[in-house]
Amino acid sequence: MSIAENLSFVEAEVSDAAARVGRLADEITLIAVSKTWPVDVIQEAVSAGHRIFGENKVQEILEKVPAMSFELKWHLIGHLQKNKTRKVLPYCAMIHSVDSLGLALQIDRIAGELGLKPEILLQVNVARDEAKFGLVAEDLENIVSEVAQLEQVQLKGLMTVPAFDPDPEKVRPHFAALRELRDQLTTSTGVELPELSMGMSHDFRAAIEEGATQIRVGSSIFGQRDYSRS
Repeated sequence: MSIAENLSFVEAEVSDAAARVGRLADEITLIAVSKTWPVDVIQEAVSAGHRIFGENKVQEILEKVPAMSFELKWHLIGHLQKNKTRKVLPYCAMIHSVDSLGLALQIDRIAGELGLKPEILLQVNVARDEAKFGLVAEDLENIVSEVAQLEQVQLKGLMTVPAFDPDPEKVRPHFAALRELRDQLTTSTGVELPELSMGMSHDFRAAIEEGATQIRVGSSIFGQRDYSRS
């Protein structure tokens, strides 16, 4: 199948998953994860009408964004090292992977210097997986309260990356836990956190059923990645 056909298939699956739980497809943002793919491949998705892309590495954003249409929106979904914050901020509509208060403070400071108002999500390690980045639940109330007071940063919600499991039902509890945590934080802090970034190619249907507002889909759109490119 072509990238255009893959996009149509994924969009139909998004609609079906949303409908199963009484939601609308318009409530869910599909982020096409283009990591390792060159500009000419990404352009096929653009030609099919897609406009929102996600990258894991700052270097790929710095290479691809200037080479493509200014109408596109780019999300950084991978880990952000503090020393790369200044380079990447002008190119990102949203940073999903803010995993410490220190990083949020740095983004806010540099954004002020650059005259930017970046949107961010706090990455949560719901499963407490030592192999994953992210904040733990008990630290979030104070961090959400502090980040919400920053002048430049716009805190929009939470993100998680559970450990891979081919069975989406084994991952579903982590998605439900992030939604429940978001609801608790909204109540305890008074901070609205409308966005939940969770779900990838193999499990985005379960994520949508559990409340995802942003899903990060790569291989179901572009095919299996060639990591020799990265």
